[in-house]
Amino acid sequence: MTTGTSISQPSPDELKVTAHQQYDTPEHLTPENVLPDPLAQFRQWFTAVQSSVREPEAMTVCTATASGVPSARTVLLKQVDSLGFVFYTNYTSRKSRELAENPRAALNFYWREVSKQVRVVGRVERVAREESEEYFHSRPLGSQIGAWASRQSSEVAEGEVQARAEKLKQRFGDQVPAPEFWGGWRIIPDEVEFWLGKPSRLHDRVLYTRVEGSPDDAPQWKIARLAP
Repeated sequence: MTTGTSISQPSPDELKVTAHQQYDTPEHLTPENVLPDPLAQFRQWFTAVQSSVREPEAMTVCTATASGVPSARTVLLKQVDSLGFVFYTNYTSRKSRELAENPRAALNFYWREVSKQVRVVGRVERVAREESEEYFHSRPLGSQIGAWASRQSSEVAEGEVQARAEKLKQRFGDQVPAPEFWGGWRIIPDEVEFWLGKPSRLHDRVLYTRVEGSPDDAPQWKIARLAP
């Protein structure tokens, strides 16, 4: 990808970005050359970009309240299993509250270095408690303490979280139990789109759409090309 970025500021309260990135990836993406299963296709792409993309597991998670007010943030993908995409968080956080109210989410991966994106829309479920505990105990000790110390998305005073963390270190030592208020969410996809940057904005886009009524453990997919 080549970049010619120009930024102008016509007035103090206005900013215009006239960037002209030109994408020219050597690959081609078509419904005929992708794998039948979007999760397998994702694993193939994800494995391929490990050496060239910084933090490829970073993904935007979009949620919404029951009334449809959206919010988005970047989190880290931790697992892709046979059902979907898994990340971990505090169950009292804003994202978790919204997922409990409205159990659907959208994900987006943007791998700038290789001009690729993956977009996911699907239903959500909590990860089994045993899985959450297993992952929790694989985290560095500081991250385990941090999960206890942070009442995520709540207002705090300066230094409050750090002070709580120090007390928890003394309380738990190096044996930190997994909090009941912390665990994983799994997004079970109903659609997955793969995007490949091409010149003149004529990008390759391939969309997988779950065939209605097909089971989560053996889904069937319609695969189609989308206009850029």
